[in-house]
Amino acid sequence: MGTASLERYELMAPAIAPTARVAREFVTAVLVAAERHPLIESARICVSDTVANVVQHARVPVLAVEVTVHGDRVVVAVRDDDPVRRPYRRLGEATAEDEHGRGLALVRGLAAASGVTLVWRDLAVVGKSVWFELREPVALSA
Repeated sequence: MGTASLERYELMAPAIAPTARVAREFVTAVLVAAERHPLIESARICVSDTVANVVQHARVPVLAVEVTVHGDRVVVAVRDDDPVRRPYRRLGEATAEDEHGRGLALVRGLAAASGVTLVWRDLAVVGKSVWFELREPVALSA
């Protein structure tokens, strides 16, 4: 840990509700292998919400979950091939009674950084990637 190495893993899966569970297990396995145990719980919550968002809104048959382990951080991205439907920031806060609308806000709260990157082929947008970055807590010296 702490080296500048880069490890990248990818899972292709159908864009259906059970894929959120598959994505959680995939991300967990990568983080265990990379010895990033403190990040597992936040990663499981964030990837689950991000995959659920694609399943609900993107209307694509397949999605991809990419996990990149950097020396000091982990970036997880969920990619789909729908260039039209893009995530947007909800106006106002979701209330306790709302059944939807908290997922990406939760991701923003748990992640060190997050965003959306458009996927391009030549000069055309062909999809998007919703990503989040997690970092291990820095130990304070006494």
